[in-house]
Amino acid sequence: MNTIIYIIIGLVIGGASVYTYLLWGGKKRLKKFEHANRKKIEDAERKLSDMEHKASLAENKLREKILDAKNKALEIIEESKKEERKIRLQLEKQEERLISKEDVLEKKTTEIEKIKEDYLKKEELLKIQEEKTEALYKEQEEKLSEITKLSKEDAQKMLLENIERDYKDEIVSYYNHMEQDIKEDAKKDAKNIIAQAIQKIASDVTSEATQTMVTIPNDDIKGRVIGREGRNINAFEHLTGVDVIVDDTPNAIMISGFDLVRRYVAKRSLEKLVEDGRIQPARIEQVVEETKAEVHQMMKEFGEKATYEMGITGLHPDLIKIIGRLRFRTSYGQNVLKHSMEVGYIAAHIATEIGADATVAKTAGFLHDIGKAVDHEIEGSHALISAEILRKYGLSKEIVHAAEAHHEEVPMKTAEAMIIHAADAISASRPGARRETLATYLKRLQELENLGLEFEGVDKCYAIQAGREIRVFVKPDEIDDIKAIQLSHDIVKKIEADLAYPGTIKVQVIREMRAVDVAK
Repeated sequence: MNTIIYIIIGLVIGGASVYTYLLWGGKKRLKKFEHANRKKIEDAERKLSDMEHKASLAENKLREKILDAKNKALEIIEESKKEERKIRLQLEKQEERLISKEDVLEKKTTEIEKIKEDYLKKEELLKIQEEKTEALYKEQEEKLSEITKLSKEDAQKMLLENIERDYKDEIVSYYNHMEQDIKEDAKKDAKNIIAQAIQKIASDVTSEATQTMVTIPNDDIKGRVIGREGRNINAFEHLTGVDVIVDDTPNAIMISGFDLVRRYVAKRSLEKLVEDGRIQPARIEQVVEETKAEVHQMMKEFGEKATYEMGITGLHPDLIKIIGRLRFRTSYGQNVLKHSMEVGYIAAHIATEIGADATVAKTAGFLHDIGKAVDHEIEGSHALISAEILRKYGLSKEIVHAAEAHHEEVPMKTAEAMIIHAADAISASRPGARRETLATYLKRLQELENLGLEFEGVDKCYAIQAGREIRVFVKPDEIDDIKAIQLSHDIVKKIEADLAYPGTIKVQVIREMRAVDVAK
């Protein structure tokens, strides 16, 4: 029992000791916490004091800035008031000037009105005098008609007949002189413009042939090209559409054909076969097909290159491909793509000289023969086909009309159309640009001479200078000088309407009267 009491007493004393220790430790920690808080409060109060000091300084600076701004505003207001006073003075002076000018204008207006009234009075007097003059003139006409017993129209006709009879030679001479002067001036201007245009392009004169030569390393290749019983050469000609000429010419095989595309395909294919050495029908077919694909790509490249050189943009890709086909098309031996580029350049220079639209002229000149690329596939003349192609690919009406009218199949309505017509003739008629067969040449000369002989009063007719000039000899007792002039114009119109010819044809009508007698 005593033990339990001692244990309880010990526990009570131990618990009191622990409580006393804990109470002492808590008070100590409380003092530390209070000291730390007091220090933080002092620091906060110090910072607050510093901030209040800084705020006071900022407030002072702000007040100073506000004062400065007010002073500057007052200065600006004063300056604006001074400027306003100056402007007011200037406006007052201008107003005074305007008032003075208005006074002057009123005086001038009054003077003009007086002048106008005087003019109207004079005009009325003149009208009265004109009426009197017309009445006198009619009276004189009536008296003359009574005296001569002729009407006004009969008198005019008689007067003109007398003048024509008495002054016929002078009229013809004057007419010829004036016509000659006008033609000379027009020729000078035209020659200068055309010479400048031709000089600027200065292109080479080239002519396409109808045969192509393929060089081979030795004559033994000829036998392999022909093949057993001619099967290789027959297959080659069938696939390419050309004639292959194997003759005694050393180290050469000739390819003949009018189609430049086929000739080029045949030439490249034969060169590849000779280089490869495997010449048999299956290999020939494979090489020809590969070469055709290459040529189609070349056509596109030729079209792109030509349009780039011409400086023409915005054309449809399919139209550019058709342009490239012209590289393998000829007209009387002249390459059509080169001819088209020449016409475009010449037309642009002429249009610039005379003030027409150079862009329309260049584009229309470049594309005027586009129909020749497909004229073997579509019926109709190449000019009309060209117009349809250009319409299809959205070119302007001016360009389409100029291309359509360059052979006068439709009337020429614009200056650009006339320029294309002239530029086409210039490019085609250059010496060496085109060639024709002897039969065609003789037929053209015969047609010229027969056309001249169709007119009444013509005695003889000769085509000279390769068909560039026609001389017509007339019967002097049937054709006088005035009729000779009219005959030359009629023959020119007939040639233009009925014949197709490159360039120009000069028509000379010659009337000669010879009086022959013999003294005995």
